[in-house]
Order: sequence, then structure tokens, then C-alpha cells
Amino acid sequence: MLEKKPVLFMLLATAAILVGTIITMAMPFLWVNTDADRIETVTPYTPIQQEGRDIYIREGCNNCHTQTVRPLVAEVLRYGDYSKSGEFVYDRPFLWGSRRTGPDLARLGGKYPDAWHYKHMESPRSMVPQTNMPDYPWLNDTALDPESIRNKMETLGFPYTEEQIKELNGKTEMDAMVAYLQKLGSDIPWRKVAETTIVGDLTNPFPGDASAIAAGKDVYSSNCAACHGDNLEGMIGPALTDMGMEDADLYQVIHSGIPDGGMPGFSNLGSTKLWQLVNFINAEK
Repeated sequence: MLEKKPVLFMLLATAAILVGTIITMAMPFLWVNTDADRIETVTPYTPIQQEGRDIYIREGCNNCHTQTVRPLVAEVLRYGDYSKSGEFVYDRPFLWGSRRTGPDLARLGGKYPDAWHYKHMESPRSMVPQTNMPDYPWLNDTALDPESIRNKMETLGFPYTEEQIKELNGKTEMDAMVAYLQKLGSDIPWRKVAETTIVGDLTNPFPGDASAIAAGKDVYSSNCAACHGDNLEGMIGPALTDMGMEDADLYQVIHSGIPDGGMPGFSNLGSTKLWQLVNFINAEK
């Protein structure tokens, strides 16, 4: 009986713990820190992006927003391709997080144009009425310190140019925050790869239906007006009057978005609401 041989029992227990530690901690650490995990398109932060990241941490944004998409079907459908270790090689510290009071931001870069982010940071409810995110208008009032940022870049060992440092003059913390948000997830072409095309016949089920047009107006007000104006006149996004698009083509654009144009897809609305939206927009020709 081992319990009657304390020395042998201790040695075997120690060996078991060491084997477990090596398998569960040491070996995975070595695996995820090899060149094979690096992604060629992932680049270090520029000076203004790095400063935006520091402001993001300072303001506690990582307390509400995660920056990692787990390899689960529901997460990938909502946020995009799951996160890879090579995406975070320049993150010091990591901002993966574990609590989502707000949405995950790992795939935010390029989803919206810069103007959307400026308005959203100044007054989140002007872009997302149901949000409980606080306003950050004071970021516009604080100028960046180029020499301080230069020191950070040198400490981190990130490459930079004198031209990039000079470009920081006259920039504000808001500019840095937007630059950082637009960097997130933009180094990998996941959005273009995930772009889908609807196959089959797309036939408008509500042509000329007044009730569908009225319902589409409500869908538009909740999801589109912040970028395209209350009356389709255009603001951050282009005007939607007299576009000359066929119903099926417009449905495809709204469903899948424009990956390289700063417009997200709205497939989550479901087919009925998308068609109602198409009828409303095209009724305004």
C-alpha cells in the first residue's frame, strides 16, 4: 500500500503533478509561441493606434468589451471568424476579457466608417439608441503628446517613423481612439472571406404592400437612420433616394453588407424584415 510508504508516495505524487503541469501548461505555451502561429498580415500598432489602445485601457473599455471570439457556432455567426493566437502577438497586455456588458470588438475594424465611431464615442445613443454606454466627448478636448508616445513605441520595440510622430501634432485622444478601434481585426481578411452571396430566386413577397412599407419604415428608423438620415437623405452613409437598384440586388446588399465599404450586413433581421426594408427604401424613389 502506497500510503504506508510516504517517501515513495511523495515521489510518485510529485511526478504526476510535474507530468500534468508539463502537458497542460508548458507544452501549450511553447506551441502557441512558435513562428507557425504568426500571421504575416498582422502588423505592430502605429503610434496613434498604440496611444488609442492605452486610452481604451485607461477609460476601462475592456471592462465591458471583450476582444476574442471563441470557436463556437453562435459566436462566429454573431462576431465573425474565431480568434487565432497570431492576432495578438503585439498586444501588451492582452485584452481578451471574459465579460460582455457590451459587444465583442475583436472584429470591429472596418465594420463602420470613421465618422460613425466619432459620433458613437461622443454620444453612443445617437447611433445605438438602446445602449447604456456612457458618452466620451472630452476625448476631443485633449491633445496627444508626441514625445510621450515616442517613448512608448521605443519601450515596446514597435517600429515607427518620424513622419508618424509629426502627424500626431494637432491630433486628439478621440483621433487615437478611433484609429485603434479601426485596427481591431483589420489585419486579417476575415470579412472578405466570410462574404456570402445568396443563391436562388430572390422575389419580393410584398411588392407595393402598404403595410410592408410602413413596417419597413420602422425597421429603417431602428437600424439605418443613424447613418443614412431620417429621410434617407444621407449622413455618414450615402443617400438612399433614387438609387435605381432592383429589389433583389438591394436585398443582397442589406443582407450581406459591404465588407470594404464600412457597412455591416443585417442578415440578423431575418428575411421578412429585410424585404419590408427593401420595400420602404424603393418606395421612396
